[in-house]
Amino acid sequence: MTPDRFFSLMLLLASRNAVTTQELASALGVSLRTITRDLNWLRDAGLPVTAQRGRLGGVTLLPGSGLDLTRLTPGERDHLSLAGLDEKQRSELSASAESRRALAKIAAARPRRVHELLPLADVVHVDSRPWLQAPASGTTPASLIGPVRRGRRLRIAYDSPRESCPRDLVVDPYGLFAKAGIWYLVADRARVPRMYRLERITAWTEVGRPRRIRENQTLATVAAALVDQWEHNHAVEVSATIDHTQIERARRILGQRLVHDGHEESATGHKVLIRFLHLEDLRTLLPFGSAVTVHGPAKARAHLSDLATSLAHHYAPSPTSAGSCAVT
Repeated sequence: MTPDRFFSLMLLLASRNAVTTQELASALGVSLRTITRDLNWLRDAGLPVTAQRGRLGGVTLLPGSGLDLTRLTPGERDHLSLAGLDEKQRSELSASAESRRALAKIAAARPRRVHELLPLADVVHVDSRPWLQAPASGTTPASLIGPVRRGRRLRIAYDSPRESCPRDLVVDPYGLFAKAGIWYLVADRARVPRMYRLERITAWTEVGRPRRIRENQTLATVAAALVDQWEHNHAVEVSATIDHTQIERARRILGQRLVHDGHEESATGHKVLIRFLHLEDLRTLLPFGSAVTVHGPAKARAHLSDLATSLAHHYAPSPTSAGSCAVT
């Protein structure tokens, strides 16, 4: 159980006389199996959590649990409710200090046991950033969190890789979203949802009007839909063979774009389908060299050939240096 979910679960139990496991699961966005496991963890930790069956039953935290949530300030409660963030991401949101203070109060209030296990925070560390990630530039999460929380419409200058200069956009933000160590602003533009990488937002201002987001949509629902669209929508489906020595590397780099049928293996490698959102995205295959053989469609092979030819010309020796020799 994460410290964030522990806090949220304890807050729910402390604020109600009895609550069903289904209500707990819905409130925390997890499965019934996860809630059952969490409740068992609380009991094993020595907290007096009981459960009664029946129409008037439910899960109850008995008085005298030793966890006084009133000791937490509103700011500590607010920051601790941020779920799924590692310490670096909390720092980027200027939430790190508040979270540490809240967790320290909770840890100090827990009943001590003779043979207590080491705290999970001491033996488990999570870093959700990708390997070899370059230092982030552009707009920081902490600088945007204020206007986003005020529910204001924003005007942003967005430096898209497909545009020659930054575009001036007016957006209605849902909030900030961290995925694989990268921060995004999730917002509607002309009622259409988009994700904007913070490192590409070169400037921003508050428009001065409240945001206008779509009814019954939240940051969580919009972000989930955009991620699903990015991972599953595709315009180009490529059939290919990947060398046995490179299949694991391909899985890491291509992720869900790589569809591998375990029955389609041969002496030359693994037969796969690779789905790309744009034809230009095939340049992702260039680092694999001859370890990936694309069979079709014809436009994919032609585009890869053009990319490889352009790369070869770029690194071809110049006529002056190819045949030159030292003069003494």
